[in-house]
Amino acid sequence: MKKNTVFLNSEKLDFDNKLDFSSLIELTTFTKYAASSNEEILARVKDQEIVITKEMLVGRDVISQFPPSVKLICEAGTGYNNIDIVAAREKGIAVCNVPTYSTEAVAQMAITFILNLSSSLIQQQIMLQKKNFDNFTKYLEVPHFELQGKTLGVIGGGAIGRHTVKLALALGMNVLVFDPAPKPYDDPKVQFVSMEDLLKQSDFITLHCPLNPHTKYLINKDSLKLVKPSVFIINTSRGLLIKEEDLIEALRNKKIAGAALDVQEIEPPALDNSLFDMENVIMTPHIGWRRIESRQRLVELTADNIKAYIAGKIINVVN
Repeated sequence: MKKNTVFLNSEKLDFDNKLDFSSLIELTTFTKYAASSNEEILARVKDQEIVITKEMLVGRDVISQFPPSVKLICEAGTGYNNIDIVAAREKGIAVCNVPTYSTEAVAQMAITFILNLSSSLIQQQIMLQKKNFDNFTKYLEVPHFELQGKTLGVIGGGAIGRHTVKLALALGMNVLVFDPAPKPYDDPKVQFVSMEDLLKQSDFITLHCPLNPHTKYLINKDSLKLVKPSVFIINTSRGLLIKEEDLIEALRNKKIAGAALDVQEIEPPALDNSLFDMENVIMTPHIGWRRIESRQRLVELTADNIKAYIAGKIINVVN
């Protein structure tokens, strides 16, 4: 008999109705809802064994009311800080995630930011929009430099971090990596260093680590005191890895050269957020994972998680 499975907020993943859910439909008795409120969640998980969510807040207050039928929560994504995994464990509910679906997409996003920042592409566009042609008629007035020989600091040596390293090496960059459990690289241009050394020596710093109590506000006033004034900070992971007010202060005081943020402390940011007015900041609306290929891959890998659960060999458990 097929397991009853419900996807509570499929529009977060299939926002353009272009995804194929046949792998889940063939595997389970599958129901999906575009979105679900807390009240609707409890009604919709009734008689369901498997619950799929995508970056949806599922707290203790909700999980504590889940019926005994629920045995597995599948986070359709890598980060699972939106789910109270302790409350789930106390209810005997396993929680699994999909750690590798967006490896290529997010790494490409980080490298896209690096390429844009090295050529001041956003600043150049802003000048042209204002009909300011100084970069045509005078000496170039914004930073513009090649990447080979520059140093990229990668915080987090997981799948996305490692793929970012691979792309950076192809651009001729030197790479420093900080990770609590380092996995060796063959390339001599990659060195594992302390967090302090990475902050001091990097020309670009890119964050590729999960959000947890140890990494929250990893980039803050104290860490920003250690970096070069020419450094660029890149975040494609979770907004709360950076204390935004400290980043803004560093940008204002020219303690750093710029930042590129696909994620923010609050999403979407408040309209009066100072980052909107800074010409050395690139902001995007958490799009790193949203490429069509990565989203379809996410569906297939979620199905693989469920297939393993059905076979009694559950994988990617996070609680």
